[in-house]
Amino acid sequence: MTNSDNRNSSRHLTIIGGGLVGALLSIVMAKRGYRVDVYEKRSDYRASDAYAGRSINLALSDRGWNALRAAGIGSEIESVAIPMYGRMMHDLNGELTYQPYGKSQQAIYSVSRGGLNRRLVELADSLPNVNFHFDQECEKIDLENSQIWWRNTKTGETQQQTYDLACGSDGAFSVLRSTLQKTNRFDYSQTYLEHSYKELHIPAGANGKFLMEKNALHIWPRHQFMLIALPNLDGSFTCTLFLAHEADSHSQEAFNRLQTESDVRAFVEKYFADAIPLMPDYLSVWNQNPVASLVTVRCSPWVYGKNLFLIGDAAHAIVPFYGQGMNAGFEDCFVLNQILDECQDNWEKVLPLYQQKRVKEGNAIADLALANFIEMRDKVAEPMFLLRKKIEARIHELFPNDWLPLYSMVTFSPQIPYSEALRIGKLQDDVMSKVMQQPNIAHEWHELNFGAIVKALQQKLQINV
Repeated sequence: MTNSDNRNSSRHLTIIGGGLVGALLSIVMAKRGYRVDVYEKRSDYRASDAYAGRSINLALSDRGWNALRAAGIGSEIESVAIPMYGRMMHDLNGELTYQPYGKSQQAIYSVSRGGLNRRLVELADSLPNVNFHFDQECEKIDLENSQIWWRNTKTGETQQQTYDLACGSDGAFSVLRSTLQKTNRFDYSQTYLEHSYKELHIPAGANGKFLMEKNALHIWPRHQFMLIALPNLDGSFTCTLFLAHEADSHSQEAFNRLQTESDVRAFVEKYFADAIPLMPDYLSVWNQNPVASLVTVRCSPWVYGKNLFLIGDAAHAIVPFYGQGMNAGFEDCFVLNQILDECQDNWEKVLPLYQQKRVKEGNAIADLALANFIEMRDKVAEPMFLLRKKIEARIHELFPNDWLPLYSMVTFSPQIPYSEALRIGKLQDDVMSKVMQQPNIAHEWHELNFGAIVKALQQKLQINV
Protein backbone atom coordinates (compact mmCIF):
# COMPACT_ATOMS: atom_id res chain seq x y z
CA MET A 1 0.00 0.00 0.00
CA THR A 2 1.45 3.31 -1.09
CA ASN A 3 1.50 6.00 1.57
CA SER A 4 1.84 9.42 -0.03
CA ASP A 5 0.55 11.70 2.72
CA ASN A 6 2.31 14.86 1.56
CA ARG A 7 1.18 14.59 -2.06
CA ASN A 8 -2.45 13.78 -1.36
CA SER A 9 -3.18 15.52 1.95
CA SER A 10 -5.04 18.29 0.15
CA ARG A 11 -7.26 15.87 -1.81
CA HIS A 12 -10.69 15.03 -0.42
CA LEU A 13 -12.81 11.97 -1.28
CA THR A 14 -16.52 11.72 -0.52
CA ILE A 15 -17.79 8.13 -0.39
CA ILE A 16 -21.54 7.55 -0.73
CA GLY A 17 -22.26 4.36 1.20
CA GLY A 18 -20.39 2.90 4.17
CA GLY A 19 -20.93 -0.79 3.50
CA LEU A 20 -18.15 -3.32 3.05
CA VAL A 21 -16.57 -1.84 -0.07
CA GLY A 22 -17.04 1.78 0.98
CA ALA A 23 -15.38 1.10 4.33
CA LEU A 24 -12.42 -0.70 2.72
CA LEU A 25 -12.04 2.05 0.11
CA SER A 26 -11.91 4.65 2.88
CA ILE A 27 -8.97 2.77 4.45
CA VAL A 28 -7.16 2.44 1.11
CA MET A 29 -7.54 6.11 0.29
CA ALA A 30 -6.77 7.36 3.79
CA LYS A 31 -3.52 5.43 3.76
CA ARG A 32 -2.67 7.21 0.52
CA GLY A 33 -3.06 10.48 2.42
CA TYR A 34 -6.52 11.53 1.22
CA ARG A 35 -9.04 13.09 3.54
CA VAL A 36 -12.11 10.85 3.40
CA ASP A 37 -15.71 11.41 4.44
CA VAL A 38 -18.09 8.44 4.32
CA TYR A 39 -21.84 9.04 4.29
CA GLU A 40 -24.16 6.16 5.18
CA LYS A 41 -27.97 6.32 5.36
CA ARG A 42 -28.21 3.56 7.97
CA SER A 43 -27.43 4.06 11.65
CA ASP A 44 -24.02 3.22 13.05
CA TYR A 45 -23.43 -0.53 12.60
CA ARG A 46 -21.45 -0.62 15.83
CA ALA A 47 -24.56 0.22 17.83
CA SER A 48 -27.08 -2.03 16.08
CA ASP A 49 -27.42 -5.09 13.86
CA ALA A 50 -28.33 -3.40 10.58
CA TYR A 51 -28.32 -6.73 8.72
CA ALA A 52 -30.56 -8.81 11.00
CA GLY A 53 -32.74 -11.20 9.02
CA ARG A 54 -31.54 -10.07 5.61
CA SER A 55 -27.96 -11.28 5.46
CA ILE A 56 -26.37 -13.94 3.33
CA ASN A 57 -23.16 -14.93 5.10
CA LEU A 58 -20.20 -14.10 2.94
CA ALA A 59 -17.39 -16.25 1.58
CA LEU A 60 -14.10 -14.39 1.66
CA SER A 61 -11.61 -15.81 -0.85
CA ASP A 62 -8.20 -14.96 -2.28
CA ARG A 63 -9.22 -11.87 -4.25
CA GLY A 64 -10.73 -10.36 -1.13
CA TRP A 65 -7.76 -11.32 1.03
CA ASN A 66 -5.46 -9.74 -1.56
CA ALA A 67 -7.20 -6.40 -1.12
CA LEU A 68 -7.38 -6.62 2.68
CA ARG A 69 -3.69 -7.48 3.00
CA ALA A 70 -2.70 -4.74 0.57
CA ALA A 71 -4.62 -2.34 2.80
CA GLY A 72 -2.63 -3.62 5.78
CA ILE A 73 -5.61 -5.12 7.63
CA GLY A 74 -5.55 -8.80 6.65
CA SER A 75 -4.52 -10.00 10.11
CA GLU A 76 -7.31 -7.93 11.69
CA ILE A 77 -9.93 -9.74 9.60
CA GLU A 78 -8.52 -13.25 10.07
CA SER A 79 -9.86 -13.23 13.63
CA VAL A 80 -13.48 -13.00 12.40
CA ALA A 81 -13.22 -15.57 9.57
CA ILE A 82 -13.78 -19.35 9.60
CA PRO A 83 -12.06 -21.46 6.91
CA MET A 84 -14.28 -23.76 4.83
CA TYR A 85 -12.24 -26.35 2.95
CA GLY A 86 -15.07 -27.82 0.89
CA ARG A 87 -18.78 -28.37 0.31
CA MET A 88 -20.72 -30.81 2.46
CA MET A 89 -23.66 -32.10 0.46
CA HIS A 90 -26.84 -33.28 2.24
CA ASP A 91 -29.08 -35.54 0.15
CA LEU A 92 -32.77 -36.22 0.75
CA ASN A 93 -31.93 -39.17 3.00
CA GLY A 94 -29.50 -37.14 5.09
CA GLU A 95 -26.45 -38.85 3.59
CA LEU A 96 -23.37 -36.63 3.40
CA THR A 97 -20.89 -36.20 0.54
CA TYR A 98 -17.83 -34.00 0.87
CA GLN A 99 -16.26 -32.11 -2.05
CA PRO A 100 -12.99 -30.27 -1.35
CA TYR A 101 -12.73 -26.83 -2.95
CA GLY A 102 -9.15 -27.11 -4.08
CA LYS A 103 -5.80 -28.44 -2.96
CA SER A 104 -5.10 -29.36 0.64
CA GLN A 105 -5.60 -26.37 2.94
CA GLN A 106 -7.15 -24.20 0.21
CA ALA A 107 -10.25 -22.64 1.72
CA ILE A 108 -12.85 -19.95 1.42
CA TYR A 109 -13.71 -18.17 4.66
CA SER A 110 -17.12 -17.65 6.23
CA VAL A 111 -17.62 -14.15 7.58
CA SER A 112 -20.67 -12.43 9.00
CA ARG A 113 -21.65 -9.49 6.80
CA GLY A 114 -22.57 -7.38 9.81
CA GLY A 115 -19.53 -8.45 11.84
CA LEU A 116 -17.13 -7.74 9.00
CA ASN A 117 -18.72 -4.38 8.23
CA ARG A 118 -18.42 -3.34 11.88
CA ARG A 119 -14.76 -4.34 11.96
CA LEU A 120 -13.95 -2.44 8.77
CA VAL A 121 -15.72 0.68 10.07
CA GLU A 122 -13.78 0.42 13.34
CA LEU A 123 -10.48 0.14 11.46
CA ALA A 124 -11.36 3.00 9.11
CA ASP A 125 -12.66 5.24 11.89
CA SER A 126 -9.41 4.79 13.81
CA LEU A 127 -7.56 6.64 11.04
CA PRO A 128 -7.26 10.38 11.65
CA ASN A 129 -8.24 11.39 8.11
CA VAL A 130 -11.48 9.32 7.88
CA ASN A 131 -14.84 10.55 9.15
CA PHE A 132 -18.09 8.58 9.08
CA HIS A 133 -21.48 10.29 8.91
CA PHE A 134 -24.36 7.91 9.68
CA ASP A 135 -28.10 8.51 9.17
CA GLN A 136 -27.22 10.57 6.08
CA GLU A 137 -29.17 9.79 2.92
CA CYS A 138 -28.03 11.07 -0.46
CA GLU A 139 -31.00 12.95 -1.88
CA LYS A 140 -29.62 14.55 -5.03
CA ILE A 141 -26.39 14.93 -7.00
CA ASP A 142 -25.53 17.79 -9.34
CA LEU A 143 -22.91 16.24 -11.65
CA GLU A 144 -21.99 19.44 -13.47
CA ASN A 145 -21.36 21.49 -10.32
CA SER A 146 -19.97 18.62 -8.17
CA GLN A 147 -22.59 19.03 -5.46
CA ILE A 148 -24.41 16.53 -3.25
CA TRP A 149 -27.43 17.09 -0.99
CA TRP A 150 -27.68 15.00 2.20
CA ARG A 151 -30.74 14.47 4.39
CA ASN A 152 -30.45 13.41 8.02
CA THR A 153 -32.84 10.45 8.29
CA LYS A 154 -33.50 11.16 11.98
CA THR A 155 -33.97 14.94 11.98
CA GLY A 156 -34.98 15.57 8.37
CA GLU A 157 -32.40 18.34 8.08
CA THR A 158 -30.62 18.74 4.73
CA GLN A 159 -27.17 20.01 3.86
CA GLN A 160 -25.36 20.72 0.61
CA GLN A 161 -21.77 19.70 -0.08
CA THR A 162 -19.37 20.49 -2.92
CA TYR A 163 -17.10 17.52 -3.56
CA ASP A 164 -13.56 17.26 -4.86
CA LEU A 165 -13.69 13.54 -5.68
CA ALA A 166 -16.75 11.34 -5.12
CA CYS A 167 -17.41 7.63 -5.25
CA GLY A 168 -20.71 5.76 -5.31
CA SER A 169 -20.40 2.69 -3.09
CA ASP A 170 -24.09 2.67 -2.24
CA GLY A 171 -25.07 -0.80 -3.39
CA ALA A 172 -27.30 -2.37 -6.00
CA PHE A 173 -29.81 0.49 -5.88
CA SER A 174 -27.20 3.24 -5.95
CA VAL A 175 -28.40 6.84 -5.95
CA LEU A 176 -25.28 7.91 -7.82
CA ARG A 177 -25.78 5.29 -10.52
CA SER A 178 -29.41 6.31 -10.81
CA THR A 179 -28.20 9.86 -11.46
CA LEU A 180 -25.71 8.65 -14.05
CA GLN A 181 -28.48 6.75 -15.84
CA LYS A 182 -29.89 10.10 -16.90
CA THR A 183 -26.65 11.07 -18.66
CA ASN A 184 -26.03 10.53 -22.37
CA ARG A 185 -25.02 7.05 -23.58
CA PHE A 186 -25.12 5.39 -20.18
CA ASP A 187 -25.84 1.66 -20.55
CA TYR A 188 -27.72 -0.05 -17.74
CA SER A 189 -29.54 -3.32 -17.11
CA GLN A 190 -31.18 -4.76 -14.01
CA THR A 191 -32.32 -8.37 -14.01
CA TYR A 192 -33.99 -10.23 -11.16
CA LEU A 193 -33.42 -13.93 -10.69
CA GLU A 194 -36.63 -15.94 -10.65
CA HIS A 195 -35.49 -17.16 -7.23
CA SER A 196 -35.59 -15.21 -3.97
CA TYR A 197 -34.09 -16.07 -0.61
CA LYS A 198 -34.98 -16.29 3.08
CA GLU A 199 -32.55 -16.46 5.99
CA LEU A 200 -32.89 -19.29 8.52
CA HIS A 201 -30.71 -20.24 11.47
CA ILE A 202 -29.06 -23.24 13.12
CA PRO A 203 -28.18 -22.31 16.72
CA ALA A 204 -25.06 -23.45 18.50
CA GLY A 205 -25.17 -26.50 20.70
CA ALA A 206 -24.21 -26.64 24.35
CA ASN A 207 -21.14 -24.56 25.19
CA GLY A 208 -21.02 -23.11 21.68
CA LYS A 209 -20.62 -26.50 20.00
CA PHE A 210 -21.03 -26.68 16.21
CA LEU A 211 -23.81 -29.14 15.41
CA MET A 212 -22.42 -29.85 11.90
CA GLU A 213 -18.94 -29.89 10.39
CA LYS A 214 -17.53 -26.46 11.18
CA ASN A 215 -15.06 -26.09 8.30
CA ALA A 216 -17.43 -26.68 5.39
CA LEU A 217 -20.12 -24.89 3.42
CA HIS A 218 -23.20 -27.07 3.76
CA ILE A 219 -25.56 -27.45 0.79
CA TRP A 220 -28.90 -29.22 0.49
CA PRO A 221 -29.27 -29.28 -3.35
CA ARG A 222 -32.80 -30.02 -4.52
CA HIS A 223 -32.53 -29.30 -8.26
CA GLN A 224 -34.91 -26.34 -8.55
CA PHE A 225 -33.95 -24.90 -5.16
CA MET A 226 -31.43 -25.33 -2.35
CA LEU A 227 -30.57 -24.56 1.25
CA ILE A 228 -27.05 -23.54 2.28
CA ALA A 229 -25.44 -23.03 5.69
CA LEU A 230 -22.25 -21.19 6.66
CA PRO A 231 -20.61 -21.31 10.11
CA ASN A 232 -20.44 -18.41 12.55
CA LEU A 233 -17.88 -17.76 15.29
CA ASP A 234 -20.42 -18.44 18.06
CA GLY A 235 -21.03 -22.04 16.89
CA SER A 236 -24.22 -21.27 14.96
CA PHE A 237 -24.83 -21.46 11.22
CA THR A 238 -26.51 -18.85 9.04
CA CYS A 239 -28.77 -20.69 6.60
CA THR A 240 -30.22 -19.35 3.37
CA LEU A 241 -33.03 -20.93 1.40
CA PHE A 242 -32.99 -20.10 -2.33
CA LEU A 243 -36.38 -20.86 -3.84
CA ALA A 244 -38.47 -19.69 -6.79
CA HIS A 245 -40.38 -16.53 -5.94
CA GLU A 246 -43.51 -17.73 -7.71
CA ALA A 247 -44.53 -21.17 -8.92
CA ASP A 248 -44.64 -21.82 -12.66
CA SER A 249 -44.34 -24.73 -15.07
CA HIS A 250 -40.64 -25.10 -14.21
CA SER A 251 -40.79 -24.49 -10.46
CA GLN A 252 -43.64 -26.17 -8.60
CA GLU A 253 -42.20 -25.29 -5.21
CA ALA A 254 -42.08 -21.55 -4.52
CA PHE A 255 -42.31 -18.97 -1.76
CA ASN A 256 -45.76 -17.86 -2.89
CA ARG A 257 -47.06 -21.37 -2.17
CA LEU A 258 -45.80 -21.34 1.42
CA GLN A 259 -48.44 -19.14 3.02
CA THR A 260 -49.26 -20.98 6.25
CA GLU A 261 -47.21 -22.68 8.95
CA SER A 262 -48.54 -26.04 7.78
CA ASP A 263 -47.34 -25.25 4.24
CA VAL A 264 -43.88 -24.42 5.55
CA ARG A 265 -43.73 -27.42 7.86
CA ALA A 266 -44.71 -29.83 5.06
CA PHE A 267 -42.15 -28.28 2.69
CA VAL A 268 -39.27 -28.46 5.19
CA GLU A 269 -40.16 -31.98 6.33
CA LYS A 270 -40.25 -33.17 2.71
CA TYR A 271 -36.98 -31.68 1.52
CA PHE A 272 -34.80 -30.90 4.54
CA ALA A 273 -35.74 -33.47 7.15
CA ASP A 274 -32.18 -33.89 8.44
CA ALA A 275 -31.98 -30.15 9.15
CA ILE A 276 -35.10 -30.01 11.33
CA PRO A 277 -33.43 -31.34 14.53
CA LEU A 278 -30.73 -28.68 14.05
CA MET A 279 -33.16 -25.74 13.85
CA PRO A 280 -36.04 -26.43 16.22
CA ASP A 281 -37.32 -22.84 15.99
CA TYR A 282 -37.33 -22.68 12.18
CA LEU A 283 -41.03 -21.79 11.99
CA SER A 284 -40.67 -18.68 14.15
CA VAL A 285 -37.49 -17.66 12.29
CA TRP A 286 -39.34 -18.18 8.98
CA ASN A 287 -42.08 -15.83 10.13
CA GLN A 288 -39.63 -13.19 11.35
CA ASN A 289 -37.39 -12.95 8.30
CA PRO A 290 -38.49 -11.47 4.97
CA VAL A 291 -38.26 -12.96 1.50
CA ALA A 292 -35.60 -10.96 -0.35
CA SER A 293 -34.84 -10.68 -4.06
CA LEU A 294 -31.67 -11.38 -6.03
CA VAL A 295 -30.62 -8.90 -8.69
CA THR A 296 -27.86 -8.61 -11.29
CA VAL A 297 -26.86 -5.07 -12.27
CA ARG A 298 -24.64 -4.19 -15.23
CA CYS A 299 -23.75 -0.69 -16.33
CA SER A 300 -21.20 1.36 -18.23
CA PRO A 301 -19.41 3.69 -17.89
CA TRP A 302 -18.46 3.48 -14.21
CA VAL A 303 -16.84 6.93 -14.27
CA TYR A 304 -18.02 10.46 -14.95
CA GLY A 305 -15.71 13.32 -15.79
CA LYS A 306 -12.49 13.64 -13.83
CA ASN A 307 -13.77 13.24 -10.30
CA LEU A 308 -16.57 10.69 -9.93
CA PHE A 309 -16.81 6.88 -10.12
CA LEU A 310 -18.78 3.80 -9.07
CA ILE A 311 -17.42 0.82 -7.18
CA GLY A 312 -18.66 -2.51 -5.80
CA ASP A 313 -22.35 -3.40 -6.08
CA ALA A 314 -23.19 0.11 -7.28
CA ALA A 315 -21.31 -0.81 -10.46
CA HIS A 316 -21.82 -4.58 -10.68
CA ALA A 317 -24.31 -6.19 -8.29
CA ILE A 318 -24.34 -9.96 -8.79
CA VAL A 319 -26.13 -12.99 -7.40
CA PRO A 320 -24.21 -14.71 -4.56
CA PHE A 321 -23.62 -18.13 -6.09
CA TYR A 322 -19.89 -17.87 -6.67
CA GLY A 323 -19.29 -16.15 -3.36
CA GLN A 324 -17.60 -13.34 -5.27
CA GLY A 325 -19.79 -10.25 -4.80
CA MET A 326 -17.79 -8.86 -1.89
CA ASN A 327 -14.53 -10.22 -3.29
CA ALA A 328 -15.12 -8.49 -6.63
CA GLY A 329 -15.83 -5.21 -4.83
CA PHE A 330 -12.71 -5.56 -2.72
CA GLU A 331 -10.76 -6.31 -5.90
CA ASP A 332 -12.08 -3.02 -7.34
CA CYS A 333 -10.34 -1.28 -4.43
CA PHE A 334 -7.15 -3.29 -4.97
CA VAL A 335 -6.98 -2.53 -8.70
CA LEU A 336 -7.86 1.14 -8.19
CA ASN A 337 -4.99 1.43 -5.73
CA GLN A 338 -2.61 -0.16 -8.25
CA ILE A 339 -3.72 2.29 -10.92
CA LEU A 340 -3.23 5.22 -8.54
CA ASP A 341 0.34 4.00 -8.04
CA GLU A 342 0.93 3.70 -11.78
CA CYS A 343 -0.57 7.12 -12.54
CA GLN A 344 0.83 8.88 -9.47
CA ASP A 345 -2.68 9.88 -8.39
CA ASN A 346 -3.41 11.73 -11.63
CA TRP A 347 -7.18 11.17 -11.74
CA GLU A 348 -7.45 12.24 -15.37
CA LYS A 349 -5.45 9.11 -16.16
CA VAL A 350 -6.70 6.95 -13.29
CA LEU A 351 -10.43 6.91 -14.06
CA PRO A 352 -10.22 5.86 -17.75
CA LEU A 353 -7.86 3.01 -16.79
CA TYR A 354 -10.10 1.91 -13.91
CA GLN A 355 -13.05 1.86 -16.29
CA GLN A 356 -11.10 -0.07 -18.93
CA LYS A 357 -9.87 -2.73 -16.51
CA ARG A 358 -12.91 -3.33 -14.32
CA VAL A 359 -16.13 -3.14 -16.37
CA LYS A 360 -15.37 -6.33 -18.32
CA GLU A 361 -14.49 -8.08 -15.06
CA GLY A 362 -17.79 -7.05 -13.48
CA ASN A 363 -19.68 -8.47 -16.45
CA ALA A 364 -17.63 -11.68 -16.39
CA ILE A 365 -18.23 -12.46 -12.72
CA ALA A 366 -21.94 -11.76 -13.21
CA ASP A 367 -22.03 -14.46 -15.89
CA LEU A 368 -20.01 -16.86 -13.75
CA ALA A 369 -22.26 -16.36 -10.71
CA LEU A 370 -25.43 -17.06 -12.67
CA ALA A 371 -23.94 -20.23 -14.13
CA ASN A 372 -22.71 -21.44 -10.74
CA PHE A 373 -26.25 -21.23 -9.34
CA ILE A 374 -27.29 -23.97 -11.75
CA GLU A 375 -24.27 -26.03 -10.72
CA MET A 376 -24.89 -25.68 -6.98
CA ARG A 377 -28.64 -26.23 -7.25
CA ASP A 378 -28.88 -28.97 -9.86
CA LYS A 379 -25.58 -30.69 -10.47
CA VAL A 380 -23.46 -31.04 -7.34
CA ALA A 381 -25.23 -34.21 -6.24
CA GLU A 382 -25.36 -35.90 -9.65
CA PRO A 383 -23.02 -38.89 -10.10
CA MET A 384 -21.81 -37.83 -13.57
CA PHE A 385 -21.06 -34.32 -12.35
CA LEU A 386 -19.06 -35.72 -9.43
CA LEU A 387 -17.20 -38.00 -11.84
CA ARG A 388 -16.40 -35.07 -14.10
CA LYS A 389 -14.97 -33.12 -11.17
CA LYS A 390 -12.91 -36.15 -10.22
CA ILE A 391 -11.50 -36.38 -13.76
CA GLU A 392 -10.69 -32.67 -13.82
CA ALA A 393 -8.96 -32.98 -10.45
CA ARG A 394 -6.86 -35.84 -11.85
CA ILE A 395 -5.92 -33.78 -14.93
CA HIS A 396 -4.90 -30.87 -12.69
CA GLU A 397 -2.84 -33.23 -10.53
CA LEU A 398 -0.96 -34.55 -13.58
CA PHE A 399 -0.70 -31.22 -15.43
CA PRO A 400 -0.94 -28.47 -12.78
CA ASN A 401 0.37 -25.76 -15.12
CA ASP A 402 -1.88 -26.67 -18.05
CA TRP A 403 -5.27 -27.35 -16.48
CA LEU A 404 -6.66 -25.33 -13.60
CA PRO A 405 -10.33 -25.98 -12.74
CA LEU A 406 -12.64 -23.01 -13.26
CA TYR A 407 -13.55 -22.81 -9.58
CA SER A 408 -9.87 -22.59 -8.66
CA MET A 409 -9.27 -19.89 -11.28
CA VAL A 410 -12.07 -17.77 -9.86
CA THR A 411 -11.57 -18.45 -6.17
CA PHE A 412 -7.89 -19.16 -5.58
CA SER A 413 -6.11 -17.42 -8.47
CA PRO A 414 -6.48 -13.63 -8.18
CA GLN A 415 -3.78 -13.16 -10.82
CA ILE A 416 -6.26 -14.54 -13.40
CA PRO A 417 -8.90 -11.93 -14.31
CA TYR A 418 -12.53 -13.05 -14.10
CA SER A 419 -12.89 -12.49 -17.86
CA GLU A 420 -9.98 -14.80 -18.60
CA ALA A 421 -11.29 -17.45 -16.20
CA LEU A 422 -14.65 -17.27 -17.97
CA ARG A 423 -13.00 -17.65 -21.39
CA ILE A 424 -10.83 -20.62 -20.36
CA GLY A 425 -13.70 -22.21 -18.44
CA LYS A 426 -15.91 -22.28 -21.52
CA LEU A 427 -13.18 -24.02 -23.53
CA GLN A 428 -12.61 -26.53 -20.72
CA ASP A 429 -16.33 -27.20 -20.72
CA ASP A 430 -16.23 -27.95 -24.46
CA VAL A 431 -13.39 -30.42 -23.97
CA MET A 432 -14.90 -32.13 -20.92
CA SER A 433 -18.33 -32.46 -22.56
CA LYS A 434 -16.73 -34.63 -25.23
CA VAL A 435 -14.75 -36.60 -22.64
CA MET A 436 -17.91 -37.40 -20.67
CA GLN A 437 -19.62 -38.75 -23.80
CA GLN A 438 -17.10 -41.57 -24.14
CA PRO A 439 -18.62 -45.06 -23.73
CA ASN A 440 -18.46 -46.61 -20.25
CA ILE A 441 -16.72 -43.50 -18.90
CA ALA A 442 -17.89 -44.21 -15.34
CA HIS A 443 -15.85 -47.42 -15.20
CA GLU A 444 -12.96 -46.67 -17.52
CA TRP A 445 -12.10 -43.05 -16.72
CA HIS A 446 -8.79 -44.12 -15.18
CA GLU A 447 -7.73 -45.28 -18.66
CA LEU A 448 -8.27 -41.89 -20.31
CA ASN A 449 -5.42 -40.29 -22.20
CA PHE A 450 -5.13 -37.28 -19.92
CA GLY A 451 -2.32 -35.79 -21.99
CA ALA A 452 -4.56 -35.77 -25.05
CA ILE A 453 -7.28 -33.97 -23.08
CA VAL A 454 -4.79 -31.25 -22.12
CA LYS A 455 -3.59 -31.01 -25.72
CA ALA A 456 -7.18 -30.55 -26.92
CA LEU A 457 -7.58 -27.65 -24.52
CA GLN A 458 -4.29 -26.06 -25.61
CA GLN A 459 -5.38 -26.22 -29.25
CA LYS A 460 -8.65 -24.46 -28.38
CA LEU A 461 -6.80 -21.82 -26.40
CA GLN A 462 -4.54 -21.08 -29.37
CA ILE A 463 -7.51 -20.70 -31.71
CA ASN A 464 -9.65 -18.69 -29.28
CA VAL A 465 -7.18 -16.06 -28.19
